[in-house]
Amino acid sequence: MFNIWKTRSGIVRAAAAAAVVGLLAGCAGGDPSGRPSGVANNRAAYSKVKGDSKPHPGVAAAKNFAIEGIDISKWQGEVDWQAAKAAGIHFAFIKSTEGGDHLDERFAQNWQEAKAAGVPRAAYHFVYWCRPAREQAAWFRQNVPADPTALPPVLDVEWNSQSKTCPARIPTEEAREKIRYMLKAMEEHTGKKPIIYTDITFHEDVLGNAFDDYPYWVRSVAAEPQERYKERHWSFWQYTTTGLMPGVRGNVDRSVFAGTPAEWNQFLKENGTIN
Repeated sequence: MFNIWKTRSGIVRAAAAAAVVGLLAGCAGGDPSGRPSGVANNRAAYSKVKGDSKPHPGVAAAKNFAIEGIDISKWQGEVDWQAAKAAGIHFAFIKSTEGGDHLDERFAQNWQEAKAAGVPRAAYHFVYWCRPAREQAAWFRQNVPADPTALPPVLDVEWNSQSKTCPARIPTEEAREKIRYMLKAMEEHTGKKPIIYTDITFHEDVLGNAFDDYPYWVRSVAAEPQERYKERHWSFWQYTTTGLMPGVRGNVDRSVFAGTPAEWNQFLKENGTIN
């Protein structure tokens, strides 16, 4: 039996009984990456298993997908990208900017080291709803290199009720207009059509059936995406925020690509990404 989703790369078939991803992918010994000795000495701080510290219902279904990745920000601290690559990571979404004045303090290091390790990576911008889109676009252009070998950039759109300075939700059309502006600006800067990241609430409140011609990266940790996003076509699925990955300290968000290895290679080819 097959589950079928339509994504940017076409109809994807994921076997309901695929091979289970090994949970005990240990870190490689030594430090062949040539990283500073302090990193090698602190390997004990990195996770030694690939799995989940608090599995959710979606985790089992996620194992049906062969292409997996992580998303990283300063909160993961220093990442051993060589170890993550060896553990089977195929891609990484790396936080770059937020609003019009915040740059993730580890972006440059993560951006450079992920590429050096051979991990295809994308920069993502977190939208701050109280800042003009033109200022946010300018900030993204200023801080994110237009690397032709990178994955398409990601626009992270979600409400942020925990924000001390901008907790309110703006009107739907205003939010959509900011999104349109940012998507266009990011594509002009990178030459690649951006990916939209969103969660269930924001998708229901604002996105709906809008922006259907963009690839989507959706968050759903309590159920499979088709149960929460209905007719939404998605290309990436963030299925847990409590993942474990060699080369990363503590919990890390884990995602999968909704396609086969051959479709992933085609996605990389279409975007000029060097694997």
